[in-house]
Amino acid sequence: MMRDYALELIWTETGSEASDRLQRYDRNHRIHVAGKPVLEVSADRLFHGDASRHNPEDLLLAALASCHMLSYLYLAAREGLRIRDYRDQASGRLRVDGESGRFVEVCLHPLLRLAPGSDPEQAEALHREAQKLCFIAHSVNFPVRVEAQTTIDSF
Repeated sequence: MMRDYALELIWTETGSEASDRLQRYDRNHRIHVAGKPVLEVSADRLFHGDASRHNPEDLLLAALASCHMLSYLYLAAREGLRIRDYRDQASGRLRVDGESGRFVEVCLHPLLRLAPGSDPEQAEALHREAQKLCFIAHSVNFPVRVEAQTTIDSF
């Protein structure tokens, strides 16, 4: 099965007159996906962007964290594991080399709260399975590690 995705990216010249050549163009742009809220995007502040907007690095990290979570929740539902709360403090490391760079790793830090009577070992095993299902993680050329913590409600 194949699934196609599409979006429209729009950037417009703003006429900036900054003295530094690298500052002369605006990094702000919009990403439109049909039927969804518009994303206001810029470059990372490190690359002269607007720190108040999402940047491509944020979006890559968000895609990896979201894909893992959705894969995990699918597996938990299939296996009957009741998740009460799922949060992730994802982090990524970007190595900048001259005018370019690359992500060298991402680490997901899911914190799960399970229903009483849940099996924490099953919860941990499902993270390994979710890593195998997450197609975003399979599409990148750097390691995506998962360091999960699990608590179980007592009531």
